[in-house]
Amino acid sequence: MTKHNKKRNIGIMYELLLRHISNKLIENDKKGAEKATKIIEKRFAKNTELYKEFRLFNALSRTTVQNTEIAAAILTEAKSAARRFDKRRLEKEKSALIRDINYSINDKTFYYRSISDYREMANIHNMINEWQKGDRSDLKSMVILEQKALNTLMTEKKERVISETSQKDNDALIEKIMTKKLNEKYSNLSNMQREIIQKYALYSQNESDHAKLKEFLSEKKEITLKSLKTFSKINENSHLSEKISLVENKINQLEMSDLNDKTVTKFLTLSKLIEEFKSGE
Repeated sequence: MTKHNKKRNIGIMYELLLRHISNKLIENDKKGAEKATKIIEKRFAKNTELYKEFRLFNALSRTTVQNTEIAAAILTEAKSAARRFDKRRLEKEKSALIRDINYSINDKTFYYRSISDYREMANIHNMINEWQKGDRSDLKSMVILEQKALNTLMTEKKERVISETSQKDNDALIEKIMTKKLNEKYSNLSNMQREIIQKYALYSQNESDHAKLKEFLSEKKEITLKSLKTFSKINENSHLSEKISLVENKINQLEMSDLNDKTVTKFLTLSKLIEEFKSGE
């Protein structure tokens, strides 16, 4: 397995820069904080490969999902994104970042600050590197790294301050992941089920987005009820007719005050039932 190089781990380097800025502000050293801020603005500009990798890294390390299939879908799309990076340009930009830090930041302790989730960040870095090798990757190492990353995605993260821009970027990436890959990887799911999973992944992480998720699920609840009523009018299968009333009651009883895996699973199950009714199974 590839040895971890902390200075080329974009997640760790960004974290170290933020901590340096915080320390300088506490010390009332505005010039010191400005130097580090300028490095971030320059090296993490949106037209850089460094920014692309950081956005991907941040989504993998800071997102929390509670469904294995969603986590697996995120890793699948993340792998494809990592392999599209311009590796040569990315390495040059990382070297430039390290050079800027070494020459502009006069702090011998910069690289030695403790990071609580260091192991998880190291694993994600090594996994991205392994993905970028393409056909030359070590399959055994990749499986181990991906399993650890899967565990990271499904582990509740401590609340942290994220800039508005970074949060939007994470949301955009997750939404892209859901819309682009779920159709390919989970072809057995209905369109409604895929959409429910997508929005749950996108809106369940931040309390400020819960209203959007509730609104979305409420709409799906109404659509499902209308679909069921429409089906009941044309249905001629007596066996299915006996179940329609029961299913309708269950849909009406769906509560969205507590949004969690159990609630979403109920929506997925009922969506599946509607599809089965339509197919006459």
